[in-house]
Amino acid sequence: MSPDQHRDERDDLCLPIVQAGDPVLRQSTRLVPPDEIGSDRIQQLVDAMIATVSGVGVGLAAPQVGVDLRIAVIEDPPEYHAFLPDDLLEEQDRTPVELYVLINPELTVVDATPAEWFEGCLSVDGYRAVVPRARAVHVRALDRDGRPFELDATGWHARILQHEIDHLDGTLYVDRMLTRTLVDSTSYSERWGGDAIDHVKDVLGAD
Repeated sequence: MSPDQHRDERDDLCLPIVQAGDPVLRQSTRLVPPDEIGSDRIQQLVDAMIATVSGVGVGLAAPQVGVDLRIAVIEDPPEYHAFLPDDLLEEQDRTPVELYVLINPELTVVDATPAEWFEGCLSVDGYRAVVPRARAVHVRALDRDGRPFELDATGWHARILQHEIDHLDGTLYVDRMLTRTLVDSTSYSERWGGDAIDHVKDVLGAD
């Protein structure tokens, strides 16, 4: 299969991303019955979610495509890191994460020490803000085949998991952000993205 054919097939699977204001983003999601995980309906949804987030984000939760089920996909591939300074990647404790699926995840905070970094969301298009997140978490979930697994995550991986599992509970990052750090994407790229977070907070008057 040529790259163009693969791209066309992926594009055919992509779903519209729901934006803030849609009630589905403010509802707690339903557990997926384990005996339904292997169904065509769930497997097709997972494939569509993977196609939808590929190349545009590091995670996607089912409510973001209008489905109130407890499913998320996570991926932070090396190509996303290619243009980021090594010192920033080190400060954020950010390393590549291979694609995986979480069904019915349960998250426990392991290290609640807050880490503050800018965060964005495909469902709050065009904005970013500084969000405090726990530094380390433990997650239990089922994979796309219904098999149980557990993982420990730190740094940026932990941030992604907290962000996506928040979606499954009807929470958006704007509920947790330092409100005075909210900036549009252009302002972030041109001015704030390269600044130390303490400096950003000081200039914008954020506590």
